[in-house]
Amino acid sequence: MLSEGPAKKVTIFLNEDAKRRAGSLHEAIMQFLLRKQVAGATAIHAFEGFGAHHVMHTPRIEALAEHLPVRIEFVETAATVEALLPELCEMVTDGLIEVQETTVVKVARSAR
Repeated sequence: MLSEGPAKKVTIFLNEDAKRRAGSLHEAIMQFLLRKQVAGATAIHAFEGFGAHHVMHTPRIEALAEHLPVRIEFVETAATVEALLPELCEMVTDGLIEVQETTVVKVARSAR
């Protein structure tokens, strides 16, 4: 369980049309993180961007609109991140995975 103190933030950069088996890679990663009981994760659909291929992906160019960037972020303990990285690295065949040291200042959970 994630608590206040040292942690790691993982950011994964993909294109929305990246595939994993029959579905989208970003959905497969989010389901993987949910199954592994990560404290929380967010997938963000970007308006435009470019990556290692140096091609601007933007909705203003119809042929490139389906390649818009997706960023997935989550914060977890160092041990959890280290355990997840091998499978995440295997899943991401075209993209980038970044890991940063961070500090969790507050974890608030409302009663549901």
